[in-house]
Amino acid sequence: MLGSPISHSLSPALHNAAYTALGLTDWSYGSHELVAAGLPAFLAGLDADWRGLSLTMPLKEACLEVADEVTAVATRAGAGNTLVRLASGGWRADNTDISGLVDALRPAWSADWTRAAVLGAGATARSAVLALDELGVTHVHLYARNRARAEEFRGWAATAASGVTVSTAPLDTWAAGGEPAVLSTLPGGAADDVLVPGPRVGLLFDAVYAGWPTPLARAAAAAGMTAIGGLDLLVHQAARQFELFTGRPAPVAVMFAAGRAALAPPGAAT
Repeated sequence: MLGSPISHSLSPALHNAAYTALGLTDWSYGSHELVAAGLPAFLAGLDADWRGLSLTMPLKEACLEVADEVTAVATRAGAGNTLVRLASGGWRADNTDISGLVDALRPAWSADWTRAAVLGAGATARSAVLALDELGVTHVHLYARNRARAEEFRGWAATAASGVTVSTAPLDTWAAGGEPAVLSTLPGGAADDVLVPGPRVGLLFDAVYAGWPTPLARAAAAAGMTAIGGLDLLVHQAARQFELFTGRPAPVAVMFAAGRAALAPPGAAT
């Protein structure tokens, strides 16, 4: 895992648990603090033993610039989170955040949902819109604090997710919107003071995974919604990466258990 800051990352716990479960004793996964300017030199220093890399901020856009190939989904998102070694020795940039989010949402998803809300207008919101496009949503209401950034996002979506119409509104109005699916891509605490009027059916996804359930998730659940946390996304995107790196099916249940154990307070039962 590459990025900055990186010390909080659960990815090493997830991947290493999967290696252990499948008996891949010659595989290992670690983390390295790295900013965008250092990525080309870091890649140049890796030998043929390296099969792949996970990337978080601030490297999600930078990885597209150094890759020899870029997948269509990473191109649409304008960001990647994965570099996979090619037979030629180069690197392919991919994005497993989108497929991982689809996997996280699908168990609670209703096929007749065509409207959804996205909270926030950053890189994770872009992945959310592309995941919603794959799930059959045709209209996304984007709720954001910064109006200029929201309009920029809408322009991006017109090209990258042409099957989805994006409208915008102030962030503090989302709870009255009534969309059956709400995806919060906001950092921890940014939406904790929102009251969700109920009863309300549907699902709420909160990208935050620490301190679960978050105040936002508790408010949504109290209103009658199904709450899905960021750990679901984290595990499913990591499982996709695991399969790209190793060519083996990922032990998803093992990875979930590792994630829950890593997040549990000291001494807590997992």
